[in-house]
Amino acid sequence: MHDIASVFIELGGVLFCLGIIGHVAARIGISPIPFYLLAGLAFGHGGLLPLGASETFIETGAEIGVVLLLLTLGLEYTADELIHGLRRQAPAGVLDLVLNAAPGVAAALLLGWGGRAAVVLGGVTAISSSGIIAKVLGDLGRLGNRETPVVLSVLVLEDLAMAVYLPILTALLAHQTVARGSLTLAVALGALVGVLYVALKHGAKVTLLVFNPKSDRNDEILLLRALGLALLVAGVAQRLDVSAAVGAFLVGIALSGPVAESATEVLTPLRDLFAAVFFVFFGLQTDPAAIPPALAVASLLAIAGVATKVLTGWWAARRAGIATLGRFRAGAALVARGEFSIVIAGLAVAAGVNPKLGPLAASYVLLMAVLGPLAARFAEPVTRTALRRRRRAPPAAVSEVSEAAGHNHQRAETAITGTPEPSSPTGGGARRG
Repeated sequence: MHDIASVFIELGGVLFCLGIIGHVAARIGISPIPFYLLAGLAFGHGGLLPLGASETFIETGAEIGVVLLLLTLGLEYTADELIHGLRRQAPAGVLDLVLNAAPGVAAALLLGWGGRAAVVLGGVTAISSSGIIAKVLGDLGRLGNRETPVVLSVLVLEDLAMAVYLPILTALLAHQTVARGSLTLAVALGALVGVLYVALKHGAKVTLLVFNPKSDRNDEILLLRALGLALLVAGVAQRLDVSAAVGAFLVGIALSGPVAESATEVLTPLRDLFAAVFFVFFGLQTDPAAIPPALAVASLLAIAGVATKVLTGWWAARRAGIATLGRFRAGAALVARGEFSIVIAGLAVAAGVNPKLGPLAASYVLLMAVLGPLAARFAEPVTRTALRRRRRAPPAAVSEVSEAAGHNHQRAETAITGTPEPSSPTGGGARRG
């Protein structure tokens, strides 16, 4: 049992180092997430300064970080926007899952690991990290962009698919009967439908439960109620084999109006603290010594994963009428893999599927967790440069941009930048005001 002084010393040192890392990242203009992950590697088992006393606290803090990231992301949107986005982007969700599961399935089969490993590795490569993506979008100031609702819809569809996939995977790994597996799936789906119903049909009552403007005048009350409700719903969802992230996100969706704005203000500092802890814990789970043997295969999977996610986001944004730059921003935003992939791999390792699967999944996720924020940061300047070169090309190569410029200068700018026009019905709906 570690004494409280050791916990304070380790935790204080970690947080102070993260503050310095965040400052350096801000000075050079990129997201601090890759640096947080590398710091986790340094502090983890087999790293330079392994932690012992504070690891339990960091693990719990990491789970709270995911809940807060998804809660504050949900606060940016309304129930109507969610429903509209899900209906419109359902084909993109199917394409996303098929394209991104294929490399994992193929890799497991080519390595001769068998069908169960193929199902596991397909899940590892298919699901983006809602936590990392939410943090990146906030860091880059893109929560109000036109393409962000598209990204959000794809993420929600992935999380909903996870609500079906995880019970099936659990039954498969445990060698359960068809009847037992069907019961587990039915419970998970029933819980998901129940949470969705309350969030979408009784959002006003949930809002009053968190904050009543007639009787509540204190930010402390709002903070305690909003965070408490999010953790409660996330815990119940997790207990019923539904993603805790989905539960927290739906709580955010259920809160509306001025309450959502006030809740965002009081929760943001807490979110930033626990989000940093989440990314450090992510690195803590990876043994640096296990990375080199799996790095070659993980790198090939990472290249495929970047390509398939960019294609998914580009196509989904194109269907929503987003211009070229916004399409590539959407695709790059989806690249990061994270918490779900680790959970899936952990279940397989615990079930004894294949001892090599864990290091491969950890290496792949670490690569994608680093590449994701970098891709999101640099997709815009790279695409802008390419579009400028196209504008200098012969007229036939830039006819689309020239035609837009001939109608209206502002629309030409939209065609280049992908940013919303003030009068656009979809441009300003992502951020509540």
